[in-house]
Amino acid sequence: MKINKFARLAVGVALLAVAAPALTQSATHAPRYGTFGVDLTTIDKNVKPGDDFWTYVNGGWDARTQIAADRASAGYGVKLTEEAEANVRAILDDMAKNPGQFGAKGKQIGDFYYSWMDEAGIEARGTAPLKPYLDKIYGANDKQAIQVLFASTGYTAPVGVGIIPDLADPTHYTAVAGQGGLGMPQDYYLLEGAKYDGFRTAYRAYIEQMLTLGGVADAGAKAQAIYDLEVSLAKVQWTPVQSRDIAKLNDPQTLAGLEAKAPDWDWELMLKTAGIASSPTVLMTTNTALTAEGKIFTATPVGVWQDYLAFHFISDNALFLPKRFDEARFNFYSKTLSGVQTQRQRWKRGIQIVNGALGESVGEIYVARHFPPAAKAKMTELIENLRGAYQERISKAPWMDEPTRKAALAKLAAFEPRIGYPDKYIDYSSMMVDRNDVLGNSMRAAEFDHQLDLQRFPKPVDRSLWSMTPQTVNAYYNPLGNQITFPAAILQPPYFDPNADAAVNYGAIGAIIGHEMGHGFDDQGSQFGPTGKFENWWTPAAKEAFKARTAALGAQYDAYEPIPGTHIKGALTMGENIGDLGGVEAAYGAFQRYQAVHGKAKVIGGLTGDQRFFLAYAQAWQAKVREDAQRAALLTDPHSPAKFRVNGIVRNVDAWYVAFNVKPGDKLYLPPAQRVHIW
Repeated sequence: MKINKFARLAVGVALLAVAAPALTQSATHAPRYGTFGVDLTTIDKNVKPGDDFWTYVNGGWDARTQIAADRASAGYGVKLTEEAEANVRAILDDMAKNPGQFGAKGKQIGDFYYSWMDEAGIEARGTAPLKPYLDKIYGANDKQAIQVLFASTGYTAPVGVGIIPDLADPTHYTAVAGQGGLGMPQDYYLLEGAKYDGFRTAYRAYIEQMLTLGGVADAGAKAQAIYDLEVSLAKVQWTPVQSRDIAKLNDPQTLAGLEAKAPDWDWELMLKTAGIASSPTVLMTTNTALTAEGKIFTATPVGVWQDYLAFHFISDNALFLPKRFDEARFNFYSKTLSGVQTQRQRWKRGIQIVNGALGESVGEIYVARHFPPAAKAKMTELIENLRGAYQERISKAPWMDEPTRKAALAKLAAFEPRIGYPDKYIDYSSMMVDRNDVLGNSMRAAEFDHQLDLQRFPKPVDRSLWSMTPQTVNAYYNPLGNQITFPAAILQPPYFDPNADAAVNYGAIGAIIGHEMGHGFDDQGSQFGPTGKFENWWTPAAKEAFKARTAALGAQYDAYEPIPGTHIKGALTMGENIGDLGGVEAAYGAFQRYQAVHGKAKVIGGLTGDQRFFLAYAQAWQAKVREDAQRAALLTDPHSPAKFRVNGIVRNVDAWYVAFNVKPGDKLYLPPAQRVHIW
């Protein structure tokens, strides 16, 4: 499951063996789904498990479910997100109506939410809130002034600068620079075909529309110049697959080195503007792109850069402006690019905005209202059983030599799990919030985050920080901290249900835990050691054996074609696929450890424990996506589509074949020699 390029390389972690207590159905509380934790009404009995396991488990749901008009997808992830939003809405409504009742923190949250919900006030103010920002952009009359804006909070730029933990020493921060600044996915500028021609035509029209709405003269000609500029940037930028190569991204340079490699940029000025000039080195990611983009920067007139900045500022902030701006952005990005037909209700979008600005303040209240302490204890026990399962699998991996095995076990032992919520919450008290200035609130929130980074920059890395709020339905692995994190909102049925059958919890949340742990050992995470340092702990022989296995998995995924003419990119999705495969196999191993302590799982409703385990895994990936949104994801998203996160994985798991009597001739059948086993 899915903040910078390195903090979210993967999504996983690992832990050490302790048997979990029974996670069986309570005598007084039934599981949320079905009689034991799986909704059997979703099963399509006309499909053989061995032909299409995802459809066998979810086909009934798929046939009767329509994607909501305001959504690009449907499924449990969407359902739980909407439940979390409703819970947060109750918090925000309380604070917007009675901002003083909950103290300074409550007033701050309530005022921010009110500023977003005050549509009449936003309409009345019109484009006035834009004026100071556009004046600043069009007052930047030379290349130096343009670069000051590039390095300032709130402005789009082809080159971005910031801070991350140092790959060579993740206990300290370093400055980082990388490519950026496109308004569409890179491939949309470059791929041939009528579909992409249509996207490009619509984007040029959108640029012109935004400039016109913002009062910029000669919008048509300027839109074409901006579009042409972005095409030139797209041609030299690294692809999503190239951007997964950590070794190539790892190019630390002194200021002199930056100036030598990419002399067209005023690096000293941009680093000073960003407040990070004191960094002895700068991690120059996507280095060849930065060099090429510098040449484009020099060759492009100042006026075009001003228009580029103006367009992106208007577009990026359209949702904080009158309805005509907001609708124009929705029509292009949601309707044209993703096939979503209806704008989400304003309060739902407001939840995401407030979560983005004051997320941990909201999260603290969310946890107090909606996250029982017992859930954290049960998750801790599950995680430790998963750690034990990984320990067993690594210890017995036949392709791994002893030096590499020893290093892998040391990394596993060092995994740090975080569950539910952070130990300490961010203090937002210094951020000014104005009930009558939603655009200003957004800009001040971004600047607040930047100033927090600057305060942290000279200090040791704070390992207590979270990259997701407690009310987020997701999880992640941070390779630079060797940490796995599970926010409170994901710890709900069908992923985690303390009243469900143990097999169900191991197949659902167990596989998610295993997935996150697995990211520590995927093709990217495996390049980081126990402390999060970018280092090689592999012997050449073990590395070659690992690459052979991952290449075989990549070849399987390359063959899958979710949309006619558009395949999954095995190289792009490699890390997530490894996480999925290792996660399921480790979760199954953890379930066996559980049974060794508590006794063999009984048959329930004619289903064995192993069958319930795999049904729960497939149920957790109950999802469907609009074709346009799926197309974009196949080009840019490191996650495979949900159907293939099930079918592409179980066909490599020996226990699944036994559980569902899968035989040669079944469509998913793979001979044992062709099944990929990594961890």
